[in-house]
Amino acid sequence: MERRRYIRLRAEAWGFALGSLCFMVGALPWFQEAAGAVATGVTFFVGSLLFTGAGAIQLLLSGRRPPRPTATTGDRYDWWAAAVQSLGTVLFNVSTLAALLGAVATPGAVGIGWRSDAWGSLAFLVSGALALAAARRRHELWHVRARTPEAAWLNMVGSVAFGASAIGAYVVPETQTFVSLLWANLGTFLGAACFLAAAVLVRPGAGED
Repeated sequence: MERRRYIRLRAEAWGFALGSLCFMVGALPWFQEAAGAVATGVTFFVGSLLFTGAGAIQLLLSGRRPPRPTATTGDRYDWWAAAVQSLGTVLFNVSTLAALLGAVATPGAVGIGWRSDAWGSLAFLVSGALALAAARRRHELWHVRARTPEAAWLNMVGSVAFGASAIGAYVVPETQTFVSLLWANLGTFLGAACFLAAAVLVRPGAGED
């Protein structure tokens, strides 16, 4: 039963992997130029929906439940990591949808398009820290591979990269220019690449004897 639940949980990896690919492609300047603002917006929005679906599997279908007094410290870190990550994915849903609607309304506007959301990126950073704490207490989790140090570190590095992207995407009020458009795109690409690598590590069957 535990093995079946573990394999079912690892199915989340496909959602995170495909969502990461969407964010990687959407962050490429040549793709943005070739596809246009609307298609790029759709790419990011679909990626965010895949993240949300995968996060829902991780939070709701793995057998976790809100921490109770009898829960171990590792279980508490594990559940809160999934809960905060799910919140972050919803925030990305909101920001990518807003960017898509903006692109539909004015596709030729200067600077139109999605940039990494600061609040969603912050939620991913908090989730990454909690996941690392859970990975250090993996002996207390419902399955020893529910959190692995390798995947937890990759997700943390990816979250830092998304945070750098959010900083680069900040528009300076005085000049109405990005802090760094290069990092706005590069941070998103590198972060998504880390999330993809982490998803590959925990894909169904990965690490199984």
